[in-house]
Amino acid sequence: MTVVLCPLCETRRAKRACPALGRQICAVCCGTKRLTEIPCPADCPYLASAREHPPAATVRRQRHDVGFVMQFVRDFSERQSRLFVLIATFLVRAGAERDALQPLIDEDVADAMRSLASTYETSVRGVIYEHRPASLPAQRVVSGLTPLLADAGKSGGTAFERDAAVVMRRLEQAVAEVRASDPANRRVFLELLERIFSKAAEQEAEAAAPPDEPRLIVP
Repeated sequence: MTVVLCPLCETRRAKRACPALGRQICAVCCGTKRLTEIPCPADCPYLASAREHPPAATVRRQRHDVGFVMQFVRDFSERQSRLFVLIATFLVRAGAERDALQPLIDEDVADAMRSLASTYETSVRGVIYEHRPASLPAQRVVSGLTPLLADAGKSGGTAFERDAAVVMRRLEQAVAEVRASDPANRRVFLELLERIFSKAAEQEAEAAAPPDEPRLIVP
């Protein structure tokens, strides 16, 4: 009997019918390239099964990610929690917009949070001074977040600025702690945010799209 090899890895036996590719592929490529290299349709039975019964390693990582975030927001007020989600969702979107020359990395996130926190802390003391980050990607984060924070802080005054500074300092600290767990990965913190907040970022982008703009629904 002729053995059909997977057209993706060309090493393992092809056993699964892939509806996206219209070909047989191996189980490993199906599991590792799903929704990244393979544009799986929503009705793919393997995709549905993976979502209903995720691997134990995935479940453990999800619990670890959520536990880490909960540790950092455990003493936040309601407004601080909302600010945390607002900033994290923005960072996920910013991280997805990969710049070939200067992609956003964790150090840029820490730099941006540090600069914004310093600006708010200075304002709380009654001095208007804009602290600027060192890198261009970090400056893009600051430029993108500034109008969102201004809108969120309408009529909030000094109390809002103080809360914003607390949240940004906490995010700066979170970047340092996550980076320490995997120093070789320059996007380990951004990847953690993506795993937790990517769905919220997608929904926010859809809500912001013009009514007549076609929308791609990603399951």
